[in-house]
Amino acid sequence: MTTPASGSQPGLAAPLVVRTVPVDLADVPLLDLLPEQDHVSWLRRGEGLVGWGVAARLETSGPARFSDAVKWWSETIARADVDDAVGEPGSGPVCFGAFAFADEPGDSVLVIPEVVVGRRGDRTWLTTVSVEAPDLAPAPAPRPPVGLTFSDGARNGEEWMTVVADAVSRIASGELEKVVLARDLIATTDEPLDVRWPLHRLAESYEMCWTFHVDGLFGATPEMLVRRERGLVTSRVLAGTIRRTGDDERDLALAATLARSSKDLEEHEYAVRSVADALEPHCSSMNVPEAPFVLHLPNVMHLATDVNGVVHDLASSLQLAESLHPSAAVGGTPTSAATALIHDIEGMPRDRYAGPVGWMDASGDGEWGIALRSAQVTDSGARLFAGCGIVASSDPEAELAESQAKFVPVRDALEGA
Repeated sequence: MTTPASGSQPGLAAPLVVRTVPVDLADVPLLDLLPEQDHVSWLRRGEGLVGWGVAARLETSGPARFSDAVKWWSETIARADVDDAVGEPGSGPVCFGAFAFADEPGDSVLVIPEVVVGRRGDRTWLTTVSVEAPDLAPAPAPRPPVGLTFSDGARNGEEWMTVVADAVSRIASGELEKVVLARDLIATTDEPLDVRWPLHRLAESYEMCWTFHVDGLFGATPEMLVRRERGLVTSRVLAGTIRRTGDDERDLALAATLARSSKDLEEHEYAVRSVADALEPHCSSMNVPEAPFVLHLPNVMHLATDVNGVVHDLASSLQLAESLHPSAAVGGTPTSAATALIHDIEGMPRDRYAGPVGWMDASGDGEWGIALRSAQVTDSGARLFAGCGIVASSDPEAELAESQAKFVPVRDALEGA
């Protein structure tokens, strides 16, 4: 479904009128500007993009969801009247998107907000799309959840461990090398959730992650699927996890254990290889580090590798995201066998969990993360997700503990006072 630009007749969308100007908002946190409804965000360490209102919107699904979105965006910006006085990545026309993990089920969306405020270093700018410039004053404070409770999703812990054991058996038999299995947790509230509440807490607690919200999908992802900026492309690969204890000395020892873990290094190697193989056709040169580093987050530590390249073709950031998805970090190896197994035994619809989420500008530059440490707003609260990479040496109890650790960011953000 396509929603035309504001003020136009259905099917006869008027060209968008896009204006970007610098503004002086250095002392105002971007999240403080968001109204309660119809907002989007993509932030890391106080920088990024927030927006609100809907100038145009595309909903699509199925195997053509990415190509549908690329075509719609190209056609929309080709007809737009653009005056960009800033010239930064993320200024001028910008769309925000969230894509389903699999061809079915799940809807994917691209949204062009009426208002976008961006910040990069000491520069802040305002983009309006077919509307007058608003008063950029802080919005009323977000409302905390009322009557928040949590319950098991599609499977309880014991049931999920049985599924993990089944996957380990299939890997040991040679059907595949790795599969990523996810589970969900249901948050129920007495009143509709104000998404700004968890967004503020995620941004404060996980400033090294990318805090996002698009069409009810929100979270703080540590994993950058792909960034394209002025010909340079970067993908941050995470695979291999250990839970932190809160004791700095103990955590340093655990980080060293993680860096030597054959199970985690094997899982990580599959993920890095899948990303490098997907990017290589688009890049004239690439840098793939030989060994990962340990990324320290408040609740867990990950093995991480930053893959870099120079793009030699015209592939946009969204087209690069399509070529990378699903990587071994969220699907498995080989991809076809792993995704088939996920469909057969995981026992729940992922919808947009572990799919690409992010933004793109008119030049094709943009940032697309993987929707991890995330939740989808529902009529009665939210649905939280967590997944773990399963290889031949995986232990079901350890994987359950890892999944519980991965629920912590969003769970704490909902509960936080």
